[in-house]
Parts: sequence; C-alpha cells; structure tokens
Amino acid sequence: MWRLKTLASRILLAVLGILLATVVIGGVLDVQLTRRTFDTQYEGRAVAMANVVAQIPDVRAAVLAGDPTHLIQPLAHHVESASGASYVVVTNRAGIRFSHPNPTLIGRRLEEPVAVLDGRDHVGIDHGSLGRSANGKAPIFDKAGHVIGQVSVGIVETEVAGAVQQQIAAIALYSAIALGVGALVALFMTRALKRVTFGLEISEISSLLQDREAMLHGIREGVIGFDAKRRVTLINNEARRLMGVNGNVVGRSVDEIFPPGRLRDVLDGRGPSMDQSVLTDDSLLIVNRNPVIVAGRDVGSVVTLRDRTELESLVRELHAMTGLANALRAQEHEFTNRLHVIAGLIDLGEFDEASRFVTTVTQNELASAEDLRERIAPPVVAALLLAKLAVGAEREITVGVTSDSHLDVPDTDAANLMTVIGNLVDNALDAVAPQPEPRTVTVHLADDDEILIVVSDNGPGIPADVVDDIFIDGYSTKSPRGDSRRGLGLALVQRLVHRAGGTVTVTSVGGARFEVRLPLPDERKNARMKTLAEPRTR
Repeated sequence: MWRLKTLASRILLAVLGILLATVVIGGVLDVQLTRRTFDTQYEGRAVAMANVVAQIPDVRAAVLAGDPTHLIQPLAHHVESASGASYVVVTNRAGIRFSHPNPTLIGRRLEEPVAVLDGRDHVGIDHGSLGRSANGKAPIFDKAGHVIGQVSVGIVETEVAGAVQQQIAAIALYSAIALGVGALVALFMTRALKRVTFGLEISEISSLLQDREAMLHGIREGVIGFDAKRRVTLINNEARRLMGVNGNVVGRSVDEIFPPGRLRDVLDGRGPSMDQSVLTDDSLLIVNRNPVIVAGRDVGSVVTLRDRTELESLVRELHAMTGLANALRAQEHEFTNRLHVIAGLIDLGEFDEASRFVTTVTQNELASAEDLRERIAPPVVAALLLAKLAVGAEREITVGVTSDSHLDVPDTDAANLMTVIGNLVDNALDAVAPQPEPRTVTVHLADDDEILIVVSDNGPGIPADVVDDIFIDGYSTKSPRGDSRRGLGLALVQRLVHRAGGTVTVTSVGGARFEVRLPLPDERKNARMKTLAEPRTR
C-alpha cells in the first residue's frame, strides 16, 4: 500500500502532504494572527493604565515640581503591582524619568524622544531597556492643557508570549485532530479508488484506454454507447460516417441528435432490437442494440451498426438476374412448345400452315418488343419491362404497358427509374399472385411536363390503416425470402423519389395504385424548351 509504485499510495501521500502543508501554514498564520491580536489587546490595556496614571493629580503636581519628594516612584510601583504591568515610567516633557523598574535609571533621559508632545495617545511594540513590550503612552496635561510629561506603561513580551503559547497549544491540538481525520479519509478514499479502478495502476489504465480507442476506431462496424438516460457515452468514426453525425455528440441524448424516424426508434430501444434493417439517405444499416446490465441494474446499452448497402445491392441484383433467368426459362418453355407445333405441322405435311404460324409468332413478338423499344427510350428500362412481361406470363399474370406510355430520358437517369419501376411492379405481382384470375398489373409511363410512373393492379389493395406504414423501412406483411430482407423496396422507392424532388401517391380502389411524379432531368427540360421555342422563331 505504501509503495510509491501504486496509484493509491501516491494519492494517499499527496493528500497527506496537502493536509500537512495546509495545517502547518494555517497554524503559522493563526499564531501570527493570535500574536497580533494579543499585542493589540495588551496595547489597549497599557494605554488605558497610562491614562489613569496621567490623570492622578499628585502625579501631575509632582511632574510640574520636578518630583522633589520622590512621590512618583512608589506610586508607579504600586500601579505595577496592582495591574500586573511590567513597568510604569513617568517622565517630564524633556524625557527625564521620575519612575522606572530599574531605580538606577531614575533621573536619566529616555533613549527615544517623548512621543506624546502632540497631545495624543500612542501605542506600539517598544524595544526598550526591559526588552520587547506592548506599550501605551499617554500625555500629562497641566491645568492649561499643555503637555508637561508622559506616562508610559508596558507589558513585557514574556507576558504576551505566555498567552500566545496557550493559544498555540490549542491550535496544535486542533491541527493534529484535523490531520488524523484527513489521513483516515485519504486512506478510505484510496481504498475506494482501488475498488473503482479494479486495482489497476495509471500505466495500465492508460494502456487500456489506448487499446480501447484503437479497437473502437479500427473496426469496420459502427459502435455507439448509451447510458441509462439515453445519452451518448461513446461513438466511433464508422458510426459517425454511417449515420452522418458531425461534431461532439457525447453527452447528448438520442432525441437531440437524430430526427424522428425508424433509426431513432431502433437506437432508443422501441420495438425489436436485434438485426433491424434501417434505411438512411445513403446506406442500408443492420442495427443491433444490446442492453448493458451490471449487478442486475440497467446502466445503458451498446448499439452496433453494419453497412449492408453493397451486399443488399448485390443480393437485389442477383434476385433481378434470377428473375431474368426465370423469364428466359419461361420463354424457353414457350419457344419449345412452339417448336413442337411447327414440328407437328411439318410432320403432317402442312407446310403452308407451319409457315404462317412462324410468320405470325415472329411478327407478334417483334412487334411487341419493337413497339416498346420505340416508346421507351432508355434501353435498360425497356428491357426491364420486357422481363417483367415474361415473368408475369409465367406466373399467369397479365402485365401490360399502356398504349400511350412513352418515356425519353438520358441513360444516366435510368438507374433510379429502374429501381422505382422494378420495385413497384414486383410488389404488384406479389400482391395479385394469390388472387383468382383475372390477375392484371398495368404500367403507365409519361414524360410530358414531368416524369409520371403509375403502377396499378387488381389485387386486394392496401388497408387504410397501414397506408402510412408501407414506406417505413423494415415494414412488410410478407415472409422473408432467403437473405433478401423484406420491407425495403417501398422505403427505397420513397427515398429515391424524395431525393429527386418528386412525390409518391398511393390509392386503393379496386386494387393498389402507386403514382410517382418526378421532375424532368435538366437535359430533357432544355430539349423540350428548345422544341417549344422553335415554332415561334419561324
């Protein structure tokens, strides 16, 4: 415990040193103050006795006469004995002594000048022939009010020192008690500190802190710590990046940092807390919240964040490729059936009928694809719609693109359109799949003054009480499909549309109808304005 290597021993010795220094300094100051106080008190007593002696008529008369009868010395000796004064010295105006404890000095002049010639009392510490003394001097006046002499009364320092010694003893006693109590408190404090720090020393605590900081900011997962009052206690750089948090947030509550929404609800522990998917403006996060229990008491929670944006994108691309493969498989099945028909007609010798059949099928397929390609400019959007038509045909769902649909936007803006159209059509296909025939999904596209995307179906529709919930990330009425998480499609659609400055409207009459309106791209707007301006310049 007393080894200087330990943190507790250092703190104990430091506290004891501070207490000792405080007690010593306080004691010295108290002694000085006490000495000063006693000096003032004895000076007051001395000057009071000096005034009493100066007012005695016999003393006044003896001083005026030069004390021929030597009356003053016995009187002064009597005053000394009665009052406890160390000396009573009476002098005339010239400083010639008429009384003194040392008889040999009577008749001799004072070493210092007479101080009361100004007619006032004087006090102070006098270093006279008898030693250091608390001194009081009073003038002796004649009947006319003139100063004719001086009475000097002193209390030698030995008397003052005795009073001070008594005070010092009391101060020392109180100081020793304070020092002992302080030592016990310091000892208990160091023991409590060892319990709080689990017996770790300063170097070990510093090493642990460095390791924690290195680990906290070195991992590729976001980590946030909260206390029992939902205030942030720690946050690493990855968590700041994933949630777009800047500045110092330690000590602030969840409500102060994050706006209302699913992310704040998950961080706050409202609802399920394990493997919750949260869609932010830039990322798809998997959030896990674990409470921290110490000694049966909830002291806070730790939240981990994983960036699943790229993985989810790959999963959805794989799902899209799977859908495309299924569409190709459906087309292959249909193509095989047509080959069987052609082979059968040839076996029957119906060569003309086989030729007409091939021509009709070819023209219908090419006409459908070519018509869609002419009206839908982005090739990737047209290919997506053709794939959805094939998927719908395999699932015995009629997927149609309205005859007046048209879309002409730059290819650079087609990616977001593919995401919006693909998610809305997939949801519509899933909605009508369990329904009896006829099952239809209709897509309408337009780009007159703005981009309009309308996807409708004849399914069961959306209940009015959940219309506001369908765009919340993680909300879904469907069961999970492998590693692909449900409840993200419509949330992603809404974020893409809002980021582009558009709107999403949902109605449910005879099925669900999603209407998306997006502003035209700048290139498309400029081209349209140029087209509208041309007739006016001719």
